[in-house]
Amino acid sequence: MEDLRAHNRYPCITNLPDLPLELIFLKLKKQVDRNSFGLTCHSFLEVQNLCQIRLYIRNYRSEWDSCMLEKLLNRFCNLQDLSLADCRRIPDSDLIKLQKIGSTLQCLSLAFCRQVTDTGIVSIASCCPLLSVICLSRCSITDSGVEVLAKSCKSLIELNLASCRDITDCGIQYISKNCRQLRALKITCCTKIVGVGLRGCSSNLAILSAGHCALDSTGVIEILSGGGLEYLNLSSPDKKSTLGKGLATIGLGYGANLKLLELQNCNFVDDNDVISISKGCPLLKEWDLSYCTKVGLRGWESIGLYCQKLQILHLNGCGEFCDRGLLSLGNGCKRMSVIYMANCSRITSDGISAFKLQRQDVKIETNLDMGTIFPRWRFTWPFAKCFWF
Repeated sequence: MEDLRAHNRYPCITNLPDLPLELIFLKLKKQVDRNSFGLTCHSFLEVQNLCQIRLYIRNYRSEWDSCMLEKLLNRFCNLQDLSLADCRRIPDSDLIKLQKIGSTLQCLSLAFCRQVTDTGIVSIASCCPLLSVICLSRCSITDSGVEVLAKSCKSLIELNLASCRDITDCGIQYISKNCRQLRALKITCCTKIVGVGLRGCSSNLAILSAGHCALDSTGVIEILSGGGLEYLNLSSPDKKSTLGKGLATIGLGYGANLKLLELQNCNFVDDNDVISISKGCPLLKEWDLSYCTKVGLRGWESIGLYCQKLQILHLNGCGEFCDRGLLSLGNGCKRMSVIYMANCSRITSDGISAFKLQRQDVKIETNLDMGTIFPRWRFTWPFAKCFWF
């Protein structure tokens, strides 16, 4: 009898209501502790399932298990971030199942889901009204799918359409008109895009990756028309591109807010382009001019003179980069911290020594592993600490 009274006086933790258990669960920072919490009893497992907001499903097998997706969505009904990246066999018909979590889903990745077409996008657009981040890289979609997505999910802030090769400027125009909160757009390897689809884009657009595209001179102006770009990647333009004819316009007031600029493998860039950009982009912190083989001493001198906030400069493979150019950078660019300059045949050991006497605070990096200056996208990281299946 005494044991029963004691039991009533000190109730078991497993009999606590859900709210205190949720607060306890959310205090657990390590994933191993959260997993152990769910193994305690059924009520703890239910709380864990309700608190799970991120899920990464991987499936490299030749066959796709539709039942698995349905079971997981039934189990985790409050998901905010879902990645189906690399589920290459997932069909359009399975995407309608997202309606189970459509009221909470905000971030979705379908990267490399090659069987996802416009039909699947229609399902997503109809059942996920709160969607703000979506990755559709390498999906088999067209302008029609982009139109439906843009008109239904107007709260998008990040969109990845990399390697969606059937998308044209028509599809991009739907995004420009409807998704006025969009902050980041990736259209890398969309070779049918020339840039005019971004005409009148919102000033909220701060990140644009458009490498390997067929951009033309008019497209460059439209890309910058919003005035808010802070990161711009125009590297390795497609062979059909006429980008070179309008590159200098970046420095004519259109790119005044740019902080990171990638022009790698733009071998048409010359001194005049660099001078214009140096003068017109005073906020630049990092600039990639790797393999821009036509830039000479006048270009390096202009960078040293005008780019007073520049911290990192990529010059790998710049055949005209010489000792005098290196010293010009040292005389200016007071905030410079790193210069990448592998395969610069005109740079001598004497030139590097003279530079080091002048600027001991700057690191000279001569290997080709230069990393990336690409800013962190939300859908590249939220799945780092979540369940994987």
